[in-house]
Amino acid sequence: MLSFVRSSVVVAGLAVTAVIGPAIAPARADDKVSMLTSWYAQAEHGGFYQAVATGIYKKYGLDVTIRMGGPQVNGMQILGAGQADFLMSYDFSVLKAIEQGVPAVTVATSFQSDLQGLMTHDDVKSLADLKGKTILVATAGRSNWWPWMKAKFGYTDDQTRAYTFNLQPFLADRNTAQQAYMSSEPFAAKQSGAKVNFFLFADDGYPPYGTTIVALQKTVKEKPDMVQRFVRASMEGWKSYLYGDPSPANALIKKDNPNMKDENIAYAIEQLRATKVLIGGDAATQGIGVMSDERWKATYDFMVKEKLLKPEVDLKQAYTLQFVKDLKIMP
Repeated sequence: MLSFVRSSVVVAGLAVTAVIGPAIAPARADDKVSMLTSWYAQAEHGGFYQAVATGIYKKYGLDVTIRMGGPQVNGMQILGAGQADFLMSYDFSVLKAIEQGVPAVTVATSFQSDLQGLMTHDDVKSLADLKGKTILVATAGRSNWWPWMKAKFGYTDDQTRAYTFNLQPFLADRNTAQQAYMSSEPFAAKQSGAKVNFFLFADDGYPPYGTTIVALQKTVKEKPDMVQRFVRASMEGWKSYLYGDPSPANALIKKDNPNMKDENIAYAIEQLRATKVLIGGDAATQGIGVMSDERWKATYDFMVKEKLLKPEVDLKQAYTLQFVKDLKIMP
């Protein structure tokens, strides 16, 4: 609600304006904004938590509430119902949402590549070495990165077994590889004494972005200024988190997710820095958060080719560059 300092008095029902000192600009209340994450709070969400914890969102006139996602949370459904302003999401999910009639649009990306990859035992030297080995794949992976791996490396569905987010099958069998995030499963495996390698799919050409910011097209159309401020503040939060002092965000992460330990967070930050997923690629020269038409078309073309997406889906509905093209938040 706007609050005004009025220089008027009411006498006998008539407003009489008086000039009293210099004009004072009206104060504007912060816009209340909610963001839903893709999983339980972790370092991979750190930039958003940092923007809350250090007052960056506040600086841009935003009162932001971060809500955790999880395995039983349908983020796109919640966004589509208008119960969140922004959603942390994924290129495949947005394109599929549009196919299914949800008017979602990606307004920025946190990372220049998806964090998904494969964890192997230390005898495996590349993704191409996995023919004949068992690969553990979760249900969601079968509709995005697994078709890409089959097309690129000639793998077959016979190689796969279900991944149940339990490391024991991997640890018990050196002939097994499993899906993983660079900042998560390898740390847990090493804690168990296993010697492992991790291969980021993006290093072999997997095209999607990682940890994107998604809104409804209605929000973009009706509140472009708010969206722009949210994107800029979030990218400043990411820069501060990975290349400044991350402790303010880490405190909030652990508050939301008490199972997240300091050593897990420290390992994740180390990996995010080492792989330059925030500041590498196009971000190195164009700024953090940037996206490109070429990358989106590569993802779209792959999905259509592998029959994961109907060709009549309008790619241009899935993303907009208007909020990142002039950000220039340089590494």
